[in-house]
Amino acid sequence: MGKAIAIFNQKGGVGKTTTNINLAASLAMKGKKVLVLDIDPQGNTTSGLGIIKKDMEYTSYELLTDDEVDIKDTIVKTTTEGLDLIPASVSLAGAEVELVKMDGREKRLKNALDQIKDKYDYIFIDCPPSLGLLTIKLSDGCRFGAYSDTM
Repeated sequence: MGKAIAIFNQKGGVGKTTTNINLAASLAMKGKKVLVLDIDPQGNTTSGLGIIKKDMEYTSYELLTDDEVDIKDTIVKTTTEGLDLIPASVSLAGAEVELVKMDGREKRLKNALDQIKDKYDYIFIDCPPSLGLLTIKLSDGCRFGAYSDTM
């Protein structure tokens, strides 16, 4: 079972994305299977891992807001062996408004990750610079016997 690690802080520019990318890449280079989930609408983790955001059909936005999207369809391979990514898009900026009216919104991310958590040693979640629904409720719901901490 993978360990889920949400890296978040309400302030921008404190190194959340840099920490996420470096930890994930380092562990993958050590032979671990790592998934990075980008839930920051800026999508800097997505870009930082070499993925072109506009080319993505499915992102973390669709994963969180569309019950018809399978998590496996959102995962893309990076150029680093053992490192996969669920990319972000600017559409996430409106996700909080949509999620507010959804039943079980706090568990949507956990339920999706439960389907694939056994395929990974680590799952890193790069959160937006805020303490909104995407950061607090969704990341908090991801504690499946793992680790979550504020940097």
